Amino acid sequence: MTAVDHPGPGVNIPDAFARSGVTAARGFRAAGAASGIKPTGALDLSVVVADAACPAAAVFTTSLAPAPPVELDRQRVEAGPIRALIVNSGVANAGTGAAGTADARAMGASLAGALACPDDQVLVCSTGVIGPRVPVERVSAAVPGLVAALGSDPDHATAAARGIMTTDSVPKQAEVHGDGWVVGGMAKGAGMLRPDMATMLAFLTTDAVASADVLGAALRRATASTFNCLNVDGCQSTNDTVILMASGASGVEPGTQELEDALTRLCADLALQMAVDAEGATKVVHIEVDGTADDDAARRLGRQVADSALVRSAFHGSDPNWGRVLAALGVAGVAIDQAAVEIAFDGTVVCRHGAAVDCDEDELSARLAGDFTVTCTVGAGPGSAVIVTTDLTPDYVVFNSERS
Repeated sequence: MTAVDHPGPGVNIPDAFARSGVTAARGFRAAGAASGIKPTGALDLSVVVADAACPAAAVFTTSLAPAPPVELDRQRVEAGPIRALIVNSGVANAGTGAAGTADARAMGASLAGALACPDDQVLVCSTGVIGPRVPVERVSAAVPGLVAALGSDPDHATAAARGIMTTDSVPKQAEVHGDGWVVGGMAKGAGMLRPDMATMLAFLTTDAVASADVLGAALRRATASTFNCLNVDGCQSTNDTVILMASGASGVEPGTQELEDALTRLCADLALQMAVDAEGATKVVHIEVDGTADDDAARRLGRQVADSALVRSAFHGSDPNWGRVLAALGVAGVAIDQAAVEIAFDGTVVCRHGAAVDCDEDELSARLAGDFTVTCTVGAGPGSAVIVTTDLTPDYVVFNSERS
């Protein structure tokens, strides 16, 4: 199984770095267009279409104030199969009540009509500012041109990836190749990155043969160790959605574990791209936690560290302030053996048995000017997790002082 190489953490991903994304898998076409939702005239509407209705699975935000498209898609994925999805950016269609539900249905109906498929075979997603309604008339007017522009080339995939961007500075795409089959995908997200059972928006496709039940189980497990371990600012969205569709066009039915491994690699790639592009960030930090009773406990601890504004401010200042990390570990609601706690920055142990260890802080601080890893051992249990986060910068605060 092979993944397409991409720049590592801390490296800006150039526009020229093109990958096939959602059209890497056979049986799918995509397109992106400017419908006029964004006042800048940038691409703001995307579609992904399967050649025929196919099995699908999804995970969604656990927010108790979900956007209408989330509630609609939950019903449609459960009913399955799915033929296509339509996504707008610039307006989240969240906090819009019954009118927002009608707008989501109208968006889906416009694409279903153009494809001559049932309305309930079209999934609908929105992303952007919470509160305003989607200008459905503009979406409907743009759909025929989008359908006419559908294609499976990398340029089509990139146009679709651009159409879902909000505060992202670059499109995010990835693909992983199995033995005769492929998984590919695109994602958007640069802020509000602390998901639970989903993240921002991500759309994944595969030409493997798989049932909806198999896809769902594999997607949930892949999401748990990737998107759910990405924490940029501790804020979960009303619209977080990950959708996976399987065309079966390869004729190959991979083993369950093989499919899960490929999805995990794909999702990890996309999650890292989101961290690299995070709003205002200057460095990517991996928080490794081990020694817990299980992996879920390790994820909770790692998230608590990444949630701490004090910790992430220290990251920005290249300060190996292990005391802030220890304080965060202690309030995660997870039992830890303080006498066993060991914390290391970039491989240098700064705390052992819950107490300070002498080190050359000036030399270590210089190494923390770029991307680095914080390793936290909290006991002798088998659980472990890696949380991907970034530093908290003045630019992040300025960026988010304006509505977006």
